[in-house]
Amino acid sequence: MNEQDQKKQSREESPKIGLGEPVAPVSSWKRLLSKRWVYPAAYVAAAAIILTLVWVYQDASNKPMDSTPASVTDSVNLSGEEDVTGQENAQGGEAAEVIASSEDLAWPVANVSEVSVVKPFYEKDATAEEHQAALVQYNDTFTPNTGIDLAREDGKPFDVQAAMSGKVTRVEEVPLLGYVVEITHANNLKTVYESLSEVKVKKDAEVKQGDVVGSAGRNEMEKDLDNHVHFAVYENDELVNPQTVLPKN
Repeated sequence: MNEQDQKKQSREESPKIGLGEPVAPVSSWKRLLSKRWVYPAAYVAAAAIILTLVWVYQDASNKPMDSTPASVTDSVNLSGEEDVTGQENAQGGEAAEVIASSEDLAWPVANVSEVSVVKPFYEKDATAEEHQAALVQYNDTFTPNTGIDLAREDGKPFDVQAAMSGKVTRVEEVPLLGYVVEITHANNLKTVYESLSEVKVKKDAEVKQGDVVGSAGRNEMEKDLDNHVHFAVYENDELVNPQTVLPKN
């Protein structure tokens, strides 16, 4: 009886399908996949893995390659010896460019303390009194002063120097202005020296800052100023007040 009761009980506890066959037990994977959150979580994990791989690849491609600089490679000749002369020439050229670009405009005289501005530049935004002081009178005509006029207190002539290194692009004698010298510099700068009694440079000559270009003298346009030099500065072919670009006294 006990054995029959146990078999009967076992048959009663086994789940039935349709015709009475027992249901196969469900695996843990199927139970897991039946959850609603499983597939979204799998998509998120896959996306995270892909993004991580992309980031690692980009980071590796952005790293610079360990290669020999071209300048070092180019300075070695076929025999394996380093071309020291080439390096020295390159360094010398770079140094020359740095010196040229760092040169500032200087006063066109040897000793600034010996001269003074006897007629200022005509500024459009200046006061009426300043405008009057910056007008040049010739007969009955008044014209704005295009530069500054420098003269010694004792009225004596003095050497006029190049305010910056450059090339002499004009040497001319003008009846009303005396001798005129124009020097063209780097960075679209140009300086003009008028009212010279003599000239000591020639057109197309290369001059260095401080080289004497001529002597201050008299001219018909500003004969009331006695011996002086009219000094003008152009930047990009536009007049600039020289006192705004020259060193302070």
